[in-house]
Amino acid sequence: MDINLRAVKRVLYHHRTQGKAVEGVHIRGVTDALRGYGAQVDLISLPGADPYAPDRGISPTAQTNALARVVARFPEPLFELVEVAYNLVVAWRVGGYLHRHPDTTFIYERYSLFLFATTLVARWRRVPIIIEVNDSAVVERVRPLFFNRMARAIERWVFRRASGLVFVSSTFRDRVARHTPAMAPAIVTPNAANIASFTFSPEQRAETRARWQLDGFVVCGYLGAFVPWHAIDKFIYRMAEELQRAPRLKFLLVGDGATFEAVKAFIDERKLHERIVLTGRVKHSEVPGLLAAMDLAVLPSAGDYTSPVKLFEFMACGVPAVAPDFGPICEVLKDGETGWLFSAQNVDQAVETVLARSADTAELGRVGQAAREYIRRERQWSNNAAQLIEFHQRLTSAT
Repeated sequence: MDINLRAVKRVLYHHRTQGKAVEGVHIRGVTDALRGYGAQVDLISLPGADPYAPDRGISPTAQTNALARVVARFPEPLFELVEVAYNLVVAWRVGGYLHRHPDTTFIYERYSLFLFATTLVARWRRVPIIIEVNDSAVVERVRPLFFNRMARAIERWVFRRASGLVFVSSTFRDRVARHTPAMAPAIVTPNAANIASFTFSPEQRAETRARWQLDGFVVCGYLGAFVPWHAIDKFIYRMAEELQRAPRLKFLLVGDGATFEAVKAFIDERKLHERIVLTGRVKHSEVPGLLAAMDLAVLPSAGDYTSPVKLFEFMACGVPAVAPDFGPICEVLKDGETGWLFSAQNVDQAVETVLARSADTAELGRVGQAAREYIRRERQWSNNAAQLIEFHQRLTSAT
């Protein structure tokens, strides 16, 4: 069928996230790309959760408004009941929006556990709803569910009755499908990055390297949260034992989080400041400049079903990544062509791969440029929006 990327007139983007850090990057990426194709995109979210609010360099693990901070302290059963009750607010706000805007082409919702009102209202108003699935009751979560059976029942209802579903990886789609018979039609759309936002001049690279005292070194970078499941702490502890093997290798670690202070204390104790640089928390607007200083990057670990935004940002900047061979990463990174893979959860292999690849700067440049070209060609946010519009047209033509 012929696809008209300009056919979408109005989209309601609904989410129940705080709209910050990676969530904000994703929401802005999709929203801006849809607007680039001429769509009017309106957002409904939690009060104060504006992904377009000024960039304050918020920690990826911090709560951004007073209400969120209070609710986050609730005992888990009460926290989940509040999430269920929030459906009343969603029904009122989304229903009101659709009443005021009967020309809405479709609703795009970032899925949250216990959230069903948007799908209910969409079906009642006969407006297509496409749900982007980034979380699920069937995956292991940092905050275990108390009302797990209820969450799964609501999720099955929503995933069967939505017009369509968007997953960030085939692994995630298949895992959810095993628990959801008769699931709605689904597509796989990994994350993305805009080349224009990750383009830098030689002067910018030189300035950043001078600022962080990186001149004369091959720089391996890390970007993201310092949290146990990303394993940057384990990687640094192991790498510290091998630094003497690569005297011209230096690390630039960008971000903060739960394990940041422990890593900082380790670096202080070992007096490794000349080899491992910690920037701490930075604004997202500062990220491209920091990436400009890197020659390669490392992702010590990730979720086995997720699509790490940082990977796409590294690649967009021409920084080849060393990453674990989880299925979602293998879908976008080709070993030896656009980056390098190591066996997931094998920290020793991650260390050895970084040491080996950092020794060949010509190869770093070649692979980095191939990674950037892949992003330019296939994985910008405009590509994702085009796939979404095509999916919507395919769904509506089938009804």
